Amino acid sequence: MNLAARLKPLNTPLTLVAAVLVVAVLAQLAGISLLTRIVTVMFVSLMLVLGLQLYMGNSGILNFAHIGFMGIGAYTAVLFSMTSEAKVLTNSDLYPFLVPLHLPFLPSLLIGGLVAALFAALISYPLMRLSDAAAVITSFALLVIIHVVLLHWDRVSNGPRTLFGVDNYTTLWVSVIFAVITIFIVYFFKESRIGLRLRASRDDRYAAASIGINMEVMRWLAFVASAFIAGVGGGLWAHFITSFTPYSFYLNETFVVLAMLVIGGPYSVSGAVVGTLVVTAAREVLRGIENQVNIMQLFPQGFFGFTEVVLAIVLILILIYRPTGIMGSRELRWPRRRGQAELGEPAEPEA
Repeated sequence: MNLAARLKPLNTPLTLVAAVLVVAVLAQLAGISLLTRIVTVMFVSLMLVLGLQLYMGNSGILNFAHIGFMGIGAYTAVLFSMTSEAKVLTNSDLYPFLVPLHLPFLPSLLIGGLVAALFAALISYPLMRLSDAAAVITSFALLVIIHVVLLHWDRVSNGPRTLFGVDNYTTLWVSVIFAVITIFIVYFFKESRIGLRLRASRDDRYAAASIGINMEVMRWLAFVASAFIAGVGGGLWAHFITSFTPYSFYLNETFVVLAMLVIGGPYSVSGAVVGTLVVTAAREVLRGIENQVNIMQLFPQGFFGFTEVVLAIVLILILIYRPTGIMGSRELRWPRRRGQAELGEPAEPEA
């Protein structure tokens, strides 16, 4: 078996990783600090969107609580990575047993992801029986609960006040490494037996149940894995922004991540990647227009909210005219060489 045949199952993730690396290298070569910052945030967002795709794309159920798990991971990770002095300075009411905790960056990130996954595992199983509107509404209620707890648990989150003093460990290439790892994890999950069974229950839950597929267990496993990715992504984001409040993990961020996935296409890993790249570029262009209008003072009362309104309109149009997003259920693949086609290799099926 030649190398091309061995790499054939990895065609899609390798293609997506190549696209990510090209963007990262171009940003590095440009040497513009603002561009590097935008691309770094984009790769952290990509991780969050991929985590959402893992559950939503395979189960067909919208999950509003995703950004809540990002918040849990962010606060947990910084509580483990910050020094004792920084914790006391930013939150004098912090529980005494949390003050001396201090671990390196990577273990702190993983603990943040594990705590988010553990929370998801403990509270989500009864919710996995729900479908359609009931499942969506309960996930939104879960987001509200997480937000309220983060907002008022002063002795852990510093309440509504800004938590500052977080060390900046998330660089461009750190975000690239985690984005690449997440692409492989989400793709292999999709192609795994769990992913196939979950999509079978998504397409026809009664037919899936008739052949012995336990829909609740499949959904629960995907939900917990999705929460773990969101938790790690939240830790990465926190160590890049370095100061934040619970409002950072609520409706605005939920809207952006959801728009990235829906516009790109929720039913494929490639859709998550394409949506993140497209929406990030569009947001920066729209923000530039908004800032330029404000600088020119074309409107006496200011010109605000243009970016969000246009993005919402695009989201509505996508849902009307192309509800499966830009990519649909297709996955990006590296084009086959002419010689391979002539040798009679079977065409790759669509996802």
